[in-house]
Amino acid sequence: MPKNLYKRHIAKAITWRLVGTLDTIILSWVISGDPLTGLKIGAFEVVTKMILYYCHERIWFKVKIEESKKRHLLKTFTWRFVGTIDTMTLAWIISGNPLTGLSIGFAEVLTKMILYYIHERVWYKIDYGLEKRRRLKRWKKISKNTNIKSEN
Repeated sequence: MPKNLYKRHIAKAITWRLVGTLDTIILSWVISGDPLTGLKIGAFEVVTKMILYYCHERIWFKVKIEESKKRHLLKTFTWRFVGTIDTMTLAWIISGNPLTGLSIGFAEVLTKMILYYIHERVWYKIDYGLEKRRRLKRWKKISKNTNIKSEN
């Protein structure tokens, strides 16, 4: 596999983690009532979620589903499942309260699915690490321009 694809997956993991951690910190703070609890959960998640997200990207790279909204929706649901279990576990351990862990995990399901779907759609439009797609776009553009000129 080209080296650029690894860089793309790492870049996606970092950008998603920034968005996801901010969401977790805010939700954890609001639900627990303690900003320190929110920060602790967010700090631990930076590590666990980066690893889990990278693995998720590597697995989905091998899944043979056409690049489409369907693929992005399926990725959203599988990632949310993994992410929610991780959040619930960390929130329970850090807060010492299983109900707090469940509450934070369930609150995240909705916010994170929306944010993740948007993240996937944005990255779909970015060609970073996808030389083949970039060359294809250039070829189509040149081909289109050539066809327009030849019709005149």
